[in-house]
Amino acid sequence: MSLPEKHHLTRRALLGGTAAVGAGALLASAAPAIADAVPGSGSVDQKSVDAVAARLDRHLVALRRDIHRHPETAGEEGRTAAMVAGRLRSAGLTVTTGVGGHGVVGVLDGARPGRTVAYRADMDAVPPGDQIEGAGKAAHLCGHDLHTTVGVGVAQVLARLRHRLSGRLVFLFQPAEEALTGARAMLADGVLEWTRPQEIHALHCGPFPVGQFAVTPGTGLPGQDRSVVTLQGPDAAEQARRLAAAIAELNTVALPVTSADFEWLVQNLQKPNGPLARSIAIRARAGEADAEGKAKVEVSYRCWPEERYVEVRDKLRGLAEPYAGSQVSFPAEPFPAMVCPEQEGRALERHLRRVLGPDAVTVLHAAIPFSGEDYALFLDRIPGTFTFLGVRAPGADITTCYPHLGGFDPDERAIGIGVRAMAGWLAKRLG
Repeated sequence: MSLPEKHHLTRRALLGGTAAVGAGALLASAAPAIADAVPGSGSVDQKSVDAVAARLDRHLVALRRDIHRHPETAGEEGRTAAMVAGRLRSAGLTVTTGVGGHGVVGVLDGARPGRTVAYRADMDAVPPGDQIEGAGKAAHLCGHDLHTTVGVGVAQVLARLRHRLSGRLVFLFQPAEEALTGARAMLADGVLEWTRPQEIHALHCGPFPVGQFAVTPGTGLPGQDRSVVTLQGPDAAEQARRLAAAIAELNTVALPVTSADFEWLVQNLQKPNGPLARSIAIRARAGEADAEGKAKVEVSYRCWPEERYVEVRDKLRGLAEPYAGSQVSFPAEPFPAMVCPEQEGRALERHLRRVLGPDAVTVLHAAIPFSGEDYALFLDRIPGTFTFLGVRAPGADITTCYPHLGGFDPDERAIGIGVRAMAGWLAKRLG
């Protein structure tokens, strides 16, 4: 995939320039002070963004590698948060720490009054239990180290262009996304009330070629629902195993196992009205009988669209009903799906196609059935976008760029691409 060279943000410049960084140059712990790229007043254009970002590339790669070497799981992000806060303060942002746990909020005011726009990045690593063939210890296998680095880079770029900005940018560095608790905690601390953004935007690493973005107008990611079915009697354990097998039959798409499975999944995400437009991904685990002769079947599932939770709950009750004395329980509400507004998603698609070229953007028409995202809680409050940043290196197997897999190894050149694209987009939204 090639991008037209007439655009300021060319694939050749980004992929070649970042890749050429030497190991010795990456030892710097923070970027030095950088003068404004283009003096004067007026709006921020992509050329100005690129000029500043080019001088940050090697420092941001170093930052990502540092975060990657020190993974911190949900609720333990103290070191990462301190690094983020330090870099935001050095860039001149007003910083608040300890928001919703280890959350960090950085506020950047432009030279003139205007709109308020937020950008969110998550910071926590994947715990061993949520990894697929991982190393058995916490690791950044979901790309949050890249997300954090891109967020810092966007803040640094736009801070150096603040004299040409109108309005206010709010950077939210969120803890505990993997636990689906960090967004709720930041919201409970009133972060949207005291920063008052009119919209919010975010990136997430995705299994797409480096240099490509996947936008999600009208789609997003599923939420999650759970159930516990309790059975009792002398053969409760055997009944639980039979029921778990029956529940597993509700799956409409199997968990990917091979590279071909993941390729199929990614291709079908991009097909309108494809097999993932309506999907159920469900897991059921049967336990052994306890001292009272009771056995439980623990069920978790994601479905798309979100309205299918009603259907799935009814099916679970129906499957459990023939078992004498069965009891089925659910949480009061499923964790909500992340549904991205159509209008903002299409606006971002048009912007990226203009800046990067038509081949640099793909559109997702379905949700990844196995992945959830607590950014949903922000989008429930204000409009915004959630976009996948391609991190697949040329020629690499898809399992090297699919989150939560033990072999997750994103192409670091995506950092500079994400910084340039999001800094340009946020500047445009302020305008």
